[in-house]
Amino acid sequence: MQPRPGRLELPDYVKLVFELAKKNNKRFGLRIQMWAPDYTHQAALPDFVLEKVPKVDLVLSDQESTASGKRFLENPHSRYQPRYDDPFFQQAFKELVGLLAAEFDGNPLIEFIDTFMYGFWGEGHTWPFDNNPFPDYQTAERTWINMLEVQLEHFSKTPLLTNTQPDYSRVGNSELVDRTVRSNNWIRSDTIFIENEQIEALSNRPPWIAALLEQGLPGKPPDPRLDYEGISPAQNMIDHVIDVGANYWSLWNFHQISAKSLMSYYEAYPAAFDRINRRIGYRVRPSFIWFYNDAGSLGLIVGFANDGIAGVPGVLRVTVESQDGRVLKNGCLDAGYPLPGKIRQAQFVLPNVIDWKGLKLRAEIEVKGMRYPVRWACHQKLNDDGSLTLRPNLRQQV
Repeated sequence: MQPRPGRLELPDYVKLVFELAKKNNKRFGLRIQMWAPDYTHQAALPDFVLEKVPKVDLVLSDQESTASGKRFLENPHSRYQPRYDDPFFQQAFKELVGLLAAEFDGNPLIEFIDTFMYGFWGEGHTWPFDNNPFPDYQTAERTWINMLEVQLEHFSKTPLLTNTQPDYSRVGNSELVDRTVRSNNWIRSDTIFIENEQIEALSNRPPWIAALLEQGLPGKPPDPRLDYEGISPAQNMIDHVIDVGANYWSLWNFHQISAKSLMSYYEAYPAAFDRINRRIGYRVRPSFIWFYNDAGSLGLIVGFANDGIAGVPGVLRVTVESQDGRVLKNGCLDAGYPLPGKIRQAQFVLPNVIDWKGLKLRAEIEVKGMRYPVRWACHQKLNDDGSLTLRPNLRQQV
């Protein structure tokens, strides 16, 4: 992304992702890693940084780590970490974040940007090594807090996404997660089955904070012999993603990413995949609509429902419009509402409106000051912009 100081150079595959997203009206998340032991060259850091920043050798904790981490030990560049607290590194980091924000902050194609972290499991990917490159815990925590603050300052529009990984490497991860949530940014986890600490943070987050789960399917075809009491590993995985109320699920294969393999799992267990596809994230619709007349003013009371498994990751703004698109009244629900499986009501007083029939109800989600259109998740036919034209849909019983 930045092979030399002063400017970004987007790889061809990143440019292709932008083209495909725009063509297919999709948004995507963007992660840039500074380190991963899988890389066979000198980390992910550019040479102009590595040449001027001291590095610290990493060590293994026990024989078990040595055996399971053999593929990392065979890579000489996975055996050290840079001194992230070095002034030159910090200067280069600030420049990188500034360049990234100038390019991507508020970009309508980008759903979120990952924050940078150090860790045993997650963004830093320092497994199987036990130590970190800092002289003490205080220096480590202070360094990563400062780096998070740089990202919070520059990315004022696009949500940031921080890993909930436990602080195995003792660098202050819990403080980063706390500051991420308190600044109304989002959280994620690399997998759902590894640490119970992540489940607690994900499942009990504030309803206006989105959560993303990376949970890869096996990199080989489905094997019915692995089913237990009629439940396959893939179905089990999907059920647990639903259990924590995820907004996003990253669908992939462990180290053997293949569209053909993913399709084979869908063909084997279509009901499970269709179920999560219908419920993941928020699915908001106007469930109850009442009208009334008060002193010559028409009013609407709308009860909004959420058929998803997560709260609204931001604030739902609802607008009542005339048939020709003139705004009559708008306003916002409380952040995160309506909650899954519950109703949240809102009142719209509409002076100088004679009839409610034919009015349009339109929704947007507000996240960090940005607005994005929302299509109502209802059975009734919607307009092209996702709004609902109000009309009677109940026949009076005789």
